[in-house]
Amino acid sequence: MSAYTTILGEARGRPFAAIVGWPIAHSRSPALHGFWLKQHGIDGHYGRLPVEPNRAALEELVAFLRDTPNARGCNLTLPHKIDIMPLLDRIEPAAARIGAVNTVIKQPDGSLEGRNSDGFGFMEALRYNAPTWRADAGPVAVLGAGGAARAIVASLVDAGVPELRLINRTRSTAIDLGVAFTPADGRQIVVDHWEDRARALDGVTLLVNTTSLGMTGKPPLDLDLAHLPHSAAVYDIVYTPLETGLLAAARGRGNRCIDGLGMLLHQGRMGFEAWFGVAVDVSAEQRRAVAADLGA
Repeated sequence: MSAYTTILGEARGRPFAAIVGWPIAHSRSPALHGFWLKQHGIDGHYGRLPVEPNRAALEELVAFLRDTPNARGCNLTLPHKIDIMPLLDRIEPAAARIGAVNTVIKQPDGSLEGRNSDGFGFMEALRYNAPTWRADAGPVAVLGAGGAARAIVASLVDAGVPELRLINRTRSTAIDLGVAFTPADGRQIVVDHWEDRARALDGVTLLVNTTSLGMTGKPPLDLDLAHLPHSAAVYDIVYTPLETGLLAAARGRGNRCIDGLGMLLHQGRMGFEAWFGVAVDVSAEQRRAVAADLGA
């Protein structure tokens, strides 16, 4: 039985969307969207669609979304956020600037639009969990230079951060990211060497980890926090586990800490509202429900 047959059976003719990736069993998106469906009494479905990382498989996905009347769209996770873009009918300007899509919205005429809600989700969770942090207060350090980092760097630049320090194991990738998002008003994006990552934390107001280091099944993030101000916030977008080694170390020295679950919850709002026509908010009850689904 194909994944498409499975999700059609689960939807039973109801409007549906899905999280698409490879692999996909670990995703908690069904739990967060399922919470909203139940909360608002919507007769819809949100499931999982495993799609292999090749063009033919993505073309099959796009055709399925276009041709299935009750399909409303999908979310995209690794490794499809970039490769899907040429196959869509339209890319929202913000997503085109970031160079990645995490949400596909099926329009009334059947066309597919790509959007990116990662930056929105990141900033909303930051504002909620660190309400005293100000974008213009000082430098921000970002670890990593992948798709999530692109959305986060764009949102931090737009928020008015005066200096961004990019730190990535492959320095050339960080340089490309810095060139892409350096603002025209003279604010700086500095690319530091991975070996100098500890010293790059000197004086920052916010440290963001966008890498997979510290995630369950991945190597730990080796980072000395001695140079990090105790007043700085520390934000790890990893959510498995919720308390990463980085957050545990930062919490132990008194830094305000933000885990990746808030970003996951808030980034889902854009798609849900477009697919099911209801405005939604993130609540403490929903966070507890998704955390329980994680086994946290």
